[in-house]
Formats: sequence, C-alpha cells, structure tokens
Amino acid sequence: MILLDTNYLIRMLVNGTQEAERVSEWVRANEPLITSSICWYEFESGPVDAEGISLVTGVLRDRIIPFTGDHAREAARLYNNTGRQRRLRIDAMIAATAIVTGATLATANSGDFEPFIPLGLRRTGKLTFM
Repeated sequence: MILLDTNYLIRMLVNGTQEAERVSEWVRANEPLITSSICWYEFESGPVDAEGISLVTGVLRDRIIPFTGDHAREAARLYNNTGRQRRLRIDAMIAATAIVTGATLATANSGDFEPFIPLGLRRTGKLTFM
C-alpha cells in the first residue's frame, strides 16, 4: 500500500512527470494507492479543476484515510521528537498517517520527510519513501 503525498496527487495529472509514470506503474501492478485526508485537503485547495479531482478520485477509488485520534497521537510523537519545528507540523500528520496505516509514502519532497525516518517512516529510492 502506497500513500500518495500531495505533490504526487498534483503531478500524477501531468503527463511525462516521474510521479505520473510511477503512479501508472503502481496501477498496472495493482498496488493499492491511498492518500490522507490532509493531502486530499491540500490537493482540493488547488489549483485543480473538477476533471483533475475526478481523475485522481478514480485512481484512489475513494481510499482517503481520515485523520483519527491514533494519527494525531503519532503525529504529535513525530513532531515532538523532531524538535517541534513549525514547518514540520503538517508533514508530521502525513507521515503519521503512513506509519499508522502501514503504508509507504510516495513524495517528491523527500527532504521534508527526512526527519521522520529514524522515527518509523520507511523509505526506498530518491523520489519515493517506502
């Protein structure tokens, strides 16, 4: 199971991007793709049109993980253990969703999530955390 970060949701709509190619590979391989409600909020905040939302919804098959109390506790743990840096608050929520659901995180912003790797976020490759 792969959790798509907001940048993946956006860039999967752009033909020829690495993100679009990776998503196509995962779909062909029947890899379950999900996203967090946090990423979905960022995605729908745009700029994106109704057609783009429809396309991404079709790929996700409505697998948008709600942010629960368990996710909040994990996000707080991540945030507190990485020095309580304000810029990491939202990323901690996204990373927590991946950790709690047992998903890998696909993101083009690898540096944003680097602080969470020692705390349980798994990764592989340069572009995608696993």
